[in-house]
Formats: sequence, C-alpha cells, structure tokens
Amino acid sequence: MASFSLTPETWKKVKIKFLRKYRDLASVEISFVPGQEDQLVERLMDLVKRDRKYIEFTIEKALADPDGNRL
Repeated sequence: MASFSLTPETWKKVKIKFLRKYRDLASVEISFVPGQEDQLVERLMDLVKRDRKYIEFTIEKALADPDGNRL
C-alpha cells in the first residue's frame, strides 16, 4: 500500500515535477485515478526503472513542497 495519498490537484503538481525530471515520459502514461496510488507507483516503477521505495520517496518529497520547483 502506498505511503501517501493524492488528490487530482496535488497529482497535477507532482506530475509536472516528474515530467521535468524524466523528460521521456508522456503525460498520458502517468495519468492518475483517485484511490489508485498503488497502481500509479507500479506504473512509475516500470517507466523509470526504479524500485517502490524510490518512487514513493520521490512522490512524498514532491508533496512536501507542492508549489516548489524541486523534485
């Protein structure tokens, strides 16, 4: 189970940060449905070739400062 929860509004901000960091991702590939954080983490794991711990850490870091420019 994901260690965070997202809303569509917060996901928009986190997604922008992911797209800046991983420029080869298309925004369609990382769409989010509320309540399906685990599926999002699994998709991101496959797309960026990283483990669950890294993906969750990265999302939590982005959520800590959603209006900031850093990921």
